[in-house]
Amino acid sequence: MGTKGREIVDMDVNKLLKLLNRAFADEWLAYYQYWIGAKVVKGPMRGHVASELEEHAGEELEHAGMLTERIIQLGGTPILKPEDWYKLRNCGYETPEDPHVRVVLKQNIKGEQCAIDVYKKLLEMVKDKDPITYAMILNILKDEVEHEEDLEAILEDMKSMK
Repeated sequence: MGTKGREIVDMDVNKLLKLLNRAFADEWLAYYQYWIGAKVVKGPMRGHVASELEEHAGEELEHAGMLTERIIQLGGTPILKPEDWYKLRNCGYETPEDPHVRVVLKQNIKGEQCAIDVYKKLLEMVKDKDPITYAMILNILKDEVEHEEDLEAILEDMKSMK
């Protein structure tokens, strides 16, 4: 991290790095949950649901990339071993053992709601202390809110099909 870049961060950088790495772990797990869900999902509107899950998977992977860049900028190291993702996560991972569209959608909605909580807390923590991380987190939070809305809208559409 550059000298001026360090000067604008008015907080404990090590604490921030730990929290960013936990969010990084969440993003990788969310990516996989969406990706594998898109592959195994079954039931009504399967094609539409799979397409939405694949789109969200790509966005979660983008978030992981953004977090990686910021972790490195702050002088940290992103989690290097995938087995550590599960140990350090905030939100967890829901295995799509029941691949029915409603179950998979609800699992992913739960994950998005957790992510929204995590990023809201991070946003409050870095506000007025780290403008670069704040802008990044705000961008990710916006996506997570949109993901929750998208998935809830599909569930609502499915209810009206009865």
